[in-house]
Amino acid sequence: MVEDGGEEEAEGESGEMPAATAAPPLPRCNGFLPGKEAADGGRAAPAGGEEQPAAPAAAEAMLPTGGGRVETRLSRRRLVVLAVFSCYSLVNAFQWIQYSILSNVFSVFYGVSFTQIDWLSMVYMVAYVPLILPATWLLDARGLRLTALLGSGLNALGAWLKCGSLAPQRYPLTLAAQTVCAIAQVFILGLPSRIASVWFGPTEVSTACAVAVLGNQLGTAIGFLLPPVLVPNTPNDIDLMAHNISIMFYGTAIVSTLLFFLTGVVFEEKPKYPPSHSQAVLQTKPPEDYSYKQSITNLFKNTPFILLLISYGIMTGTFYSVSTLLNQMIVTHYEGEEVNAGRIGLTLVVAGMVGSIICGLWLDYTKTYKQTTLIVYILSFIGMLVFTFTLDLGYLIVVFVTGGVLGFFMTGYLPLGFEFAVEITYPESEGTSSGLLNASAQIFGILFTLVQGKLTTDYSPRAGNLFLCAWIFVGIILTALIKSDLRRHNVNSGIMNLDVKAVPVDSPVEPESTTLKIQSTL
Repeated sequence: MVEDGGEEEAEGESGEMPAATAAPPLPRCNGFLPGKEAADGGRAAPAGGEEQPAAPAAAEAMLPTGGGRVETRLSRRRLVVLAVFSCYSLVNAFQWIQYSILSNVFSVFYGVSFTQIDWLSMVYMVAYVPLILPATWLLDARGLRLTALLGSGLNALGAWLKCGSLAPQRYPLTLAAQTVCAIAQVFILGLPSRIASVWFGPTEVSTACAVAVLGNQLGTAIGFLLPPVLVPNTPNDIDLMAHNISIMFYGTAIVSTLLFFLTGVVFEEKPKYPPSHSQAVLQTKPPEDYSYKQSITNLFKNTPFILLLISYGIMTGTFYSVSTLLNQMIVTHYEGEEVNAGRIGLTLVVAGMVGSIICGLWLDYTKTYKQTTLIVYILSFIGMLVFTFTLDLGYLIVVFVTGGVLGFFMTGYLPLGFEFAVEITYPESEGTSSGLLNASAQIFGILFTLVQGKLTTDYSPRAGNLFLCAWIFVGIILTALIKSDLRRHNVNSGIMNLDVKAVPVDSPVEPESTTLKIQSTL
């Protein structure tokens, strides 16, 4: 693997922040304890001159003063880190959807109800909610590398446990294996924004986040497409069904194990040089000054973030519910079309992958976070309405088209929510904010799946989809109410935004109002 050396770094974006005169340090709202700011204010540069502390910067994340400067450079390793993460995130998403898209097949194989098969999908959502706070604490306290290893390692372990459930009476074992994969997901879903921020520059951070999310979406797409091909419905030959399932399970286990070893080789905590001024601000603070409790408190006091938390949960929960119940919806109106149900799911997710990349590029170019998020939300609502009222027309080609339109906007929304959250909560941890967004998505996903599944079974797929449409409309209203305060962008642009100031309530001293500006040379 390529190491972060002088020759490699030279090709990337480079910038400097010249030292400025000393200024009173402000308490930082990234969960750092205010009592330690002054004590650390004169921290010396590391020996050897490799990385020196930057000048005072923007917001509450004031850099220590001194005579040095901080360089910002891009590392080639960032691309490999992103690729490996995207691949093991892909496998984890594949394992999430592989049961639901074959719900009729696994129901016959294990001799259980459709609801029990649905729980093989919903266990991902159930496991996430109680574990997200410990997982984000681990990410902040122990770092990116350990979190990545846990995610990829548990993903491989769950895949191998599934290989032991290849018998009709072993539903409890396959549920336990899926639970292990669900725990792995907790250490995966919160990483895209952290990887993008720590490894990528300001002109590519949104695109990098979109690519990281894209890996998970691609896994869902493959999960829609491949299982119906590998495991055709053979209710009269259970032995053949077991053999086909074993091919899928063992193949997944081998790939996930390989990716675990690649994660150990490729992942590093952070690059040698920060990729942006906003990261330079954050990396100068010693970890012992960090207060996870204070960071969580600050996030829940941030009204725009709370609005985004709910609206993101609604949209992503809707996607989870539609993905889980897609097979049942399609088979209700098009009997015997399990393979095409998988292809429709594939169309939905692939269109969403294209939407994710386009939205990421658009954000990097325009920085219009709220406007883009609101427009995509409205178009997702329209797409859901069209999908709902054309599902039962009897033409599969129409369902393919409407599913693709729905997926383009609904799945394309996912990285938008991550990046918007990082902007309006900077300098709080990206892992914490994205983790809370995902927790909201899981909670809404569980509720939506249970209610939509009940409405679909007792009434019709249209009733369940109309229920989701009503909630998406609520999400549009909440998104429109979000105040757009692009804190991270302001720091990277050299703008001091005094609205960012968020003093912890237990701070004994009210800081002075200080106006500073970053001078950057790129």
